[in-house]
Amino acid sequence: MSEDASLWALFGSSFLAATLLPGGSEAVLFGVLKLHPGQYWAALGVATLGNTLGGMSSYLIGRLIPQKKGLPGLAAVQRYGSPALLLSWVPIVGDPLCVAAGWLRLNPWLATLFIALGKFARYLAVAALA
Repeated sequence: MSEDASLWALFGSSFLAATLLPGGSEAVLFGVLKLHPGQYWAALGVATLGNTLGGMSSYLIGRLIPQKKGLPGLAAVQRYGSPALLLSWVPIVGDPLCVAAGWLRLNPWLATLFIALGKFARYLAVAALA
């Protein structure tokens, strides 16, 4: 697979993995780095961008939920605010955290920052193994 096609596949995989849909983009990142080691930083950036945008799509879903209903992950986000989104990469827990952040109307810029930092750290750990 060409470098460009690999990066597009990585973007799609990382975006979908960060939504409420199941998926694992770590294996795709690992594969891209094995096939194209010269694309190390580009792959990290693409994976982080895709995963962050996917997390923000969950945030937007939360914004659409009326304020009367409770959500999983709500207590952590209420207690810690946007920094709780550093854990948005954690399987099963991360998606509800992003939805809860949207539901609580947390600052979208801070939410994006903390989501991106958490997801970048996870991808950096995966890349170090490749």
